[in-house]
Amino acid sequence: MNDRSTPNSFRPATLCIHAGTHVDVTTGGVNTPIFASTAFAFPNPANENFYPRYFNVPNQDVICRKLAALEHAEAGLVFGSGMAAISTLLFAWLKPGDHALFQADLYGGTYHFVATELKQFGIELSFARTADEFASALRPNTRVIYVESPSNPLLRCVKLADVGKLGRKHGILTVIDNTFASPINQLPLDLGLDVAIHSATKYLNGHSDVNAGVVVSSSKVIGKLREHAVNHGGMLDAQACYQLERGLKTLALRIRQHNENAGQLALFLQKHPAVGRVHYPGLPNHPDHRIAATQMSGFGGMLSFELREPSRMDAVLEKLRIAAPALSLGGVETLICAPGRTSHRRLSREEREKAGISDGLLRVSVGIEDIEDLVADFEHALGK
Repeated sequence: MNDRSTPNSFRPATLCIHAGTHVDVTTGGVNTPIFASTAFAFPNPANENFYPRYFNVPNQDVICRKLAALEHAEAGLVFGSGMAAISTLLFAWLKPGDHALFQADLYGGTYHFVATELKQFGIELSFARTADEFASALRPNTRVIYVESPSNPLLRCVKLADVGKLGRKHGILTVIDNTFASPINQLPLDLGLDVAIHSATKYLNGHSDVNAGVVVSSSKVIGKLREHAVNHGGMLDAQACYQLERGLKTLALRIRQHNENAGQLALFLQKHPAVGRVHYPGLPNHPDHRIAATQMSGFGGMLSFELREPSRMDAVLEKLRIAAPALSLGGVETLICAPGRTSHRRLSREEREKAGISDGLLRVSVGIEDIEDLVADFEHALGK
């Protein structure tokens, strides 16, 4: 395959645009062509069986090279969703009788998957919140440590360097869901973790129009994962890969504005009398602010806040004119949702309370609109 060589010394914004691009030798076009075929010739000069389900066609390969460059990884695989990426990786590493450690503050979909699917396969599970708790929960049969930092929806952070060190010491695969941070704000592999996963539906694509997931790691880990991914069949089609690549080109620019807007909106909400608490790692009073400050170059575009009067939630949502009450996150537009009703609705009330998901909690994916307009929108909805 023809690709434009991109030195690793380039900075993130340059890598977003140029890394991995497949060059059309006929026209020299600056964009990767869409290879819509599901049938590829064999024999061919590469002596390889090209097929979308094998995760090896050009549009898939471009995404993997670009993300590997951004995450300082060796290789990657692109999937049809973030959950496809997560489930395939875990099934590739875990078998009946194995033990896996998960961060207690997990995205509701991930928690539901591990608590139902993994359990029924006889895989033992434990949950922890800090690197010290992970160390205490290790067992002789522990095979995976899985963290999500910052977490969804309370933005809790764990010391990634300590998690990576723990995994290397005991020969355990360490995995992070890096969706909320993106590789622009956080580089987990540089901090010692083995694998970074993204729901590429979110910030990587950034325009709320593609479902995708990505796993990046060493060539050895990706080689093993590919064997299982081919059997699970969760690949991404060429058209969606093209849209994802287009979104990735503006990732660095978008993340800068997400960071800026979320920081200012968090400060506004923190001072508003209708708000009881704001969860944003960029605020000095966030319980994990110091951790985030040491391992993130930006605090991200996600925040959550708790209404003093949960009964006012529907009224607040109805009054918003810019922020849209909607599922998902990471797009250019500001979205808001109630985790208790959406991402964590499969959890019981007891499980939600244990996870800190209160009835008055609202999660905001802060977009890249003019911040003065966003602040005015929330001021109008919350009232004076």
